Formats: sequence, structure tokens, C-alpha cells
Amino acid sequence: MSEHAGFVALIGEPNAGKSTLLNRMVGAKVSIVTHKVQTTRTRIRGVAIEGDSQIVFVDTPGLFRPRRRLDRAMVAAAWGGAADADVVVLLIEAHRGFTPGVEEIVATLRERVPESVPVALAINKIDRVKAERLLALAHELNRAYPFERTFMISAEKGHGVADLREWLAARLPEGPWLYPEDQIADLPMRVIAAEITREKLTLRLHEELPYQLTVETEGWQERKDGSVRVDQVIYVARDGHKGIVLGHRGETIKAISQAARADLAEFLGRPVHLFLQVKVRPNWQEEAERYTQMGLDFREGG
Repeated sequence: MSEHAGFVALIGEPNAGKSTLLNRMVGAKVSIVTHKVQTTRTRIRGVAIEGDSQIVFVDTPGLFRPRRRLDRAMVAAAWGGAADADVVVLLIEAHRGFTPGVEEIVATLRERVPESVPVALAINKIDRVKAERLLALAHELNRAYPFERTFMISAEKGHGVADLREWLAARLPEGPWLYPEDQIADLPMRVIAAEITREKLTLRLHEELPYQLTVETEGWQERKDGSVRVDQVIYVARDGHKGIVLGHRGETIKAISQAARADLAEFLGRPVHLFLQVKVRPNWQEEAERYTQMGLDFREGG
């Protein structure tokens, strides 16, 4: 049997369920999932095997109207990922329907994605609406754009995901696999570790603060006993933010550290010693180096 391999871009509005779908497809946690919008900053790739096909998923940041440099760089990364892919999947939420944001994405699809690239529509969270409404929504979206196939799925529960994965595998070009068989993500472990900690910060902190911070893995030391020491810095924009991240008597940072360490140890399959520091950098969102660490292009946000 001949091998197939290629890139599939998942696009959609923030919180449409792209990260959940990616994790379900790959069968492991490679993209962070929170209830906050704009969580995925980098194009995290997960690798799934389906028969003789290797599907490399590009989990793009959610598409929204950018306000700041970081937002603009994220949206540029998302459309860059879609334009370079072999197949594109537009994910929308069933209960939110054909929103103005989805309308804008569909219009941009026509401009940015070549006609030769197949685009599928995946309507997610189907358990939240009645069948008639689902069919009407699918009909409306297919009138707006010539989707090659429409899938009804629940990324969280797994419904319809296998069908979508089989279809994607059949659409990929012939060619050798791009990654070793046992690899599930192409981001360096340092970046995945930083993303895991950022997820825990996002879940614990409220409102705007998660968008005002970033996490970098500064040290990664393999120990003789098989464990690993990971040193990370949480950069915040203001002194006041530092106090919030630390919490009363350091309780918040301690809880975040414990949760991140547990997730990381499970991901790596070995003990992890995690050390977190919080530093104030007022202008980190204007520093090119921070963007490079996140896999984004600083110039795209200009």
C-alpha cells in the first residue's frame, strides 16, 4: 500500500472547539483547551495515523477581529496555516450558527485559500441543537461556500470524529510520512511545557489577565534518575499582575505549578520537577523575541 501524508488546517472562531477536536483526533493532549477565547497562540501541530495516511493537524489560533499586535500576528498565523494546508476544515458551533464572525471567515476563505484546496465544514457541539436546525444551518453554510463535505460532530464526545478523520486521510497526497510513527506533535517539548503552564494560568485567573502574560521554558535538565527539571518564567505586564499570579502567600502560583507539573508528568510519562518564576516585563507584547518563542511572526502584527 502506498503511503499518504499531508497537512490539515483547522480554522474557526475562537472557542469553536478546534483544540478539543485536535486532541480527540490525535488521542493525546497536544493543544491546550480552556474556556477562554484566543488560547491557542501558536500553530500547534498534532499528528494522527489513519490507515496508511499520516495526518498532520495545524491547530490555528481562532479567527477574530484583531486589536493589538499580538492579535494581528495570531490571525496572520491562522490564515498562513490555512493557505499552506492540503485540506482545510472550518469548524463552527451548532448552537451559535452562522455568526457575523463565521460570515467573515467564509468571505476570507474565498480570497485566501486556493480553489484547488478541499475545504470541509464540521458543525461541532451537535448535541446542543435539534436536527431540523442542524440541517437548516448546513444548508445555509453550503449556499455561502462550496464545501466539499459537511460533517456533524461532537469533538468533546467523539461523535462523527472517526468519519471526518477517514475522509481527511483519503484526501491527502501520496508521499512518505513526515514524522516518525510514535510522534504526536512537532512542537519542541519546551514549548508544549510552556503551553501547559499557560493553560493552568488561564483556568485560574480571571478576565483580561491571561492575555497580559506569557510563559517561557528557560531550562530543561534531564536527570540521571529519569526525571526532568523544568524551569519556567511567567512574564506579566505590570507589578499588580505579579501579585495576582502569586496569590495570597503564594497559594495561586503553587496550585498552578502543581496542576501543570501533573499534566506534564502524564504527557512525558516520567516525574517532573517544575520551578516557576514570575517576572514583570511591561512591554513583552512588543518584543520580537517573545513572538519567536510562541512560533509567531512579530512583523505580521505590525
